[in-house]
Amino acid sequence: MIVIYTDGAAKGNPGPGGYGTVLMYKDHRKELSEGFRRTTNNRMELLAVIKGLEELKVQGIPVTIYSDSKYVVDAVEKGWIWSWQKKGFKDKKNVDLWKRYIPLHLRFKPKFVWVKGHAGNKENEVCDQLAVEASMGRNLPPDEGYEALS
Repeated sequence: MIVIYTDGAAKGNPGPGGYGTVLMYKDHRKELSEGFRRTTNNRMELLAVIKGLEELKVQGIPVTIYSDSKYVVDAVEKGWIWSWQKKGFKDKKNVDLWKRYIPLHLRFKPKFVWVKGHAGNKENEVCDQLAVEASMGRNLPPDEGYEALS
């Protein structure tokens, strides 16, 4: 099984933000992170999932994603994204990211597990640290999907 831990952070919400992702498969481990000059926490939570799935090279291996984002976990596990999609994402936020996520979901069919943030889950804490550190970088690039709407 492939395990992906994710977290996102934004100071000020909107404000500088970043995501952290940890991918694990057997004895392999990969950490990803990136920061942006102006974004939201929910965008970074969702982008962390997308970036993790985009790293996968092989289909057919079960994928479990651990996230402390109720927004992301509930949207997928409760099927909200499919009704949002049917309605053309009318009045929904982060449409660019949800449209980027859906093909990845269809390809890898991940299972989501919600974990309580800042509650001692080692890998979730690593993701949080990666996200916060990424958000504090210098000369952060724009989150073009967010800034285009602002």
